[in-house]
Amino acid sequence: MKIVTSESVFKGHPDKVCDQISDAILDACLKEDANSRVAVECFIKDDFLVVGGEITTKAKVNYSKVAKDVLKNAAYKGRYCVIEKISTQSKDIALGVDKNGAGDQGLMFGYASDETPELMPLSLVLARKISIKMDELSSGKYQWAFGSDGKCQVSVNYEENKPVSIKAIVVSAQTKKEVSRETYIGIIINECLYKVIPHEILSKETQILINPTGEFVKGGSFADSGLTGRKIIVDTYGGVAHHGGGAFSGKDPSKVDRSAAYYSRYVAKNIVAAGIAKRCEVGVAYAIGIAEPVSLSVDTFNTSSVSEERILACINKVFDFTPLNILKELKLKEVKYQKLASYGHIGRSDIDVPWEHTDKRDALIKALKDEEQS
Repeated sequence: MKIVTSESVFKGHPDKVCDQISDAILDACLKEDANSRVAVECFIKDDFLVVGGEITTKAKVNYSKVAKDVLKNAAYKGRYCVIEKISTQSKDIALGVDKNGAGDQGLMFGYASDETPELMPLSLVLARKISIKMDELSSGKYQWAFGSDGKCQVSVNYEENKPVSIKAIVVSAQTKKEVSRETYIGIIINECLYKVIPHEILSKETQILINPTGEFVKGGSFADSGLTGRKIIVDTYGGVAHHGGGAFSGKDPSKVDRSAAYYSRYVAKNIVAAGIAKRCEVGVAYAIGIAEPVSLSVDTFNTSSVSEERILACINKVFDFTPLNILKELKLKEVKYQKLASYGHIGRSDIDVPWEHTDKRDALIKALKDEEQS
């Protein structure tokens, strides 16, 4: 028996609020200038917010207003002091990007598994569903009971690499002071968990822990600080697969930290969707200013029907990992990134993004057959 645990955080978690602000600023820049170069991060504590980074754009954006709109949408009430520290992108970096090279060195990974319709780890899929449902409850019918901050995690039992049952569910949800523990536990279990967790994978042995410390009244930036890019595992595969060194939010799509991670997911998902492997992880690495990757690898965890060398050969025939192609093929200048900043950038079934499409399945199968005949 193996146990896999993944975490998700609510929309009002201070780290996720910073991610949303960073991507909202990116969206505002791209809306007016599709060629904007953006690398912006945020830090929040109490009623103090710092927006800093490098932005080169023709767009006229009121960064403070964008930030305050996001705070309001995340139910962060009161007046916030916003400090901006933003300069233009280094011309040294632009030299590499302008000639269609990678905007930085680094390594990125993409992953897929056939254990869910989303081709994602079950533990993360369920944790995200809990977060989304809790946010619906706290902003709607039960806003009298809950604040906007919170997080959750789900532990799944596996037998022979297949999920069989839920080991544990942990939900830490910000509540209003006057709401009794018995009341909010009942709401969370009956209106959230029982609505999003399939009953057949729950058992008498499933441990459900709600606000384990007993109280979670003070939340948001007044209980904890927030920082862009601090929830990268939540954003991707819930700890099941590797993650490169870079975060996503606040970076324009010329940055391979973002674009190549999306593309690697696109490749891995199509491999699994094609039935070539049950699990697949694709890894890629770049040097700044160079278009072609310095390395490309594939790991199918002994679940593939053919050798990984042959799969890699097929990947090279069907996919083009140069930054310019990724930008065009995935239409990354058209994506609305703020929506992704709430619950994760990978495996989202509620948002249609190009890297979640499986339109290369047939091309991969054909490439594999052609390779066999050659």
